[in-house]
Amino acid sequence: MGKDIPPAPAPRPAATVRNVALVGRAGAGKTTLAEALLAATGAVPRAGRVEDGTTCLDSEEVEVRQQRSVSLGVATVEHAGHRLTLLDTPGSPDFVGELRAGLRAADSALFVVSAVAGVDAATVQLWEECAAVGMPRAVVLSQIDRPRADVAEAVRLCQLMLGEGVYPLHLVERGPDGAARGLVSLLEPDVDSVPVGDQDADRLRGELIEGIIGDSEDETLMERYLAGEELAVADLVADLETAVARGHFHPVLCASPVTGVGVRELLDLLVSALPCPAEHGCPPVTHLHGSAAPPLACDPDGPLVAEVVKTTTDPYVGRVSLVRVFSGTLRPDVAVHVSGHGMAERGHPDHDADERIGVLSAPLGAALRPVAACPAGDICAVSRLTTAETGDTLSSPEEPRLVPPWQLPVPQLPVAVEAASRADEDRLATALARLVAEDPTVRLERRAATGQLLLWCVGDAHAEVLLERLSTRHGVAVTTVPVRVPLVETLCGPARVTGRHVKQSGGHGQYAVVVVEGEPGPPGSGIVFEQRIVGGTVPSQFHGSVEKGIRAQAERGVNGDRPLVDVRVTLVDGKAHSVDSSDAAFQAAGALALRELVAAVGTRVLEPWCQIEVEAPSEYVGAVMSDLSSRRARVTGSEAQDGRDRTTVRAEVPEVELLGYPGVLRSVTHGTATFDRGPLGYEPAPAGVAVPA
Repeated sequence: MGKDIPPAPAPRPAATVRNVALVGRAGAGKTTLAEALLAATGAVPRAGRVEDGTTCLDSEEVEVRQQRSVSLGVATVEHAGHRLTLLDTPGSPDFVGELRAGLRAADSALFVVSAVAGVDAATVQLWEECAAVGMPRAVVLSQIDRPRADVAEAVRLCQLMLGEGVYPLHLVERGPDGAARGLVSLLEPDVDSVPVGDQDADRLRGELIEGIIGDSEDETLMERYLAGEELAVADLVADLETAVARGHFHPVLCASPVTGVGVRELLDLLVSALPCPAEHGCPPVTHLHGSAAPPLACDPDGPLVAEVVKTTTDPYVGRVSLVRVFSGTLRPDVAVHVSGHGMAERGHPDHDADERIGVLSAPLGAALRPVAACPAGDICAVSRLTTAETGDTLSSPEEPRLVPPWQLPVPQLPVAVEAASRADEDRLATALARLVAEDPTVRLERRAATGQLLLWCVGDAHAEVLLERLSTRHGVAVTTVPVRVPLVETLCGPARVTGRHVKQSGGHGQYAVVVVEGEPGPPGSGIVFEQRIVGGTVPSQFHGSVEKGIRAQAERGVNGDRPLVDVRVTLVDGKAHSVDSSDAAFQAAGALALRELVAAVGTRVLEPWCQIEVEAPSEYVGAVMSDLSSRRARVTGSEAQDGRDRTTVRAEVPEVELLGYPGVLRSVTHGTATFDRGPLGYEPAPAGVAVPA
């Protein structure tokens, strides 16, 4: 541990614990604000990036190079007798998996909004996502020191775009030069006597107090307020915490990480106005076989239930698991049951194992500081859990439980990777397995039709980070190659041909003659084999041999490596020899007959199509449909979502047109749209796609 790193705060009761996720668009200043909060507690010597471009929370090589967060940063500090864990989430949509991990570990979300840029559609989408899971939320206006900062306008936009329950808690006091020099709390009774420009402080204070009392449902305080009694700030703050915890009241705070204005006040409000783990509650749990288990309480003496919310690999420590404890107390050198279920379609098969807990640590960015225990409501890092993956549940071996996995985006961008050398090839499988264990938004696929190894990613930035981690974290160099979409062929028309396999090479010869009729079959029918033999010209024991030869040749393809599909083949005649006919001979004759069919009528190339559903804000539906039309898509319908300003667009699209679609969709909708896909079947490919195999 470095000499400038303070020891970890001691474990505390849940009432004095705060787990806060910093959420917001890229560039809003989340990491800068988090660093300022850490500096104000004495956890780091200074706020902001140091000379080499690093911060406490952005220490990964790719983050230093790109000067932005790409993974969840975690720091546990102490303030005003409270244990405060900040979870700094990335702002790019490509890393939404890290964002949702942070929300799973947190008990409240602090939305960081630039006082210059205001609220955008991506922030609104994140806000609605938090609302859907009942996450208590507050807003902090950052960058109030910038020349074009407009706090009043930013508050107005928050109230307009984020909905009801958004109230400013502060006004900014500016000097003669317009620079922010302090904050004025609207909870103070003499707020109207402080010069804060042309804002109606008394009106704003009245609205704030009524909002606090109304959402906290404190009838006694409401009666005192209506009677004209002056309310104590302590009473208002107590009701403020209750109102925020219920998820319908959202205070707007202000801070300038660069000048320090509002940073101390923000720290105080994080511990006094945001809910503790007991107030936020615990997720539902089940038994391992899926039946409901008794609900959890945030009790350090209850049954142990914890969840791995993030997994990383340290070159010196090995695998490090970030764990949120919901119930019970996690202790070193104690056996736990590790269970992961419900992620098999993502390449994470169901698994159960017992392991022994190693060293527990409180994270401060990349630094790990040992702690004696981690009670309910707290977050810690656990070293060397060899079988645990992100999303797994840790529980008592005597009473194993399972926390259902949180919702994650389905990766839609395939990247074909190859080892750069033979030495890298030997290590590639292990490195990719570690990537998948660390990041549940990654899916690995070996596509049999093309032989390519596909790394499915959320977007281009996500793919770039994964490839860099393979190199820097796992020491494996890879190259990327164009993704090949598997094309197939079918017959152009009907024909009747003969497949003759006759050879004599000493001893028993090979003799098999088959006459078949072939024609294109319905889409999706595959290879259909029938026989209409009259008189036993081909003995019945060889009918299966002919079919086997036809199917094997269809799978290999006739023109290059394109399989033949949707073909009906009927065996109608043939010849056999009492000595020289055999299973192998009739397999060869069947394969030859299929090649003769192709030679007689030719083939047409088919390409795979997908059915997709795009969910986007209604204002971008026109741009989405316009882009789809340029991709040979057939739009099959659209449907507005009830109660939300979002629309679902359904379409059928060639798979080749979806290779770069995630980035394009993100561009035309400013990062606010998502899409899912499913296989639809094969259709004739245009000349530009049906290149020679």
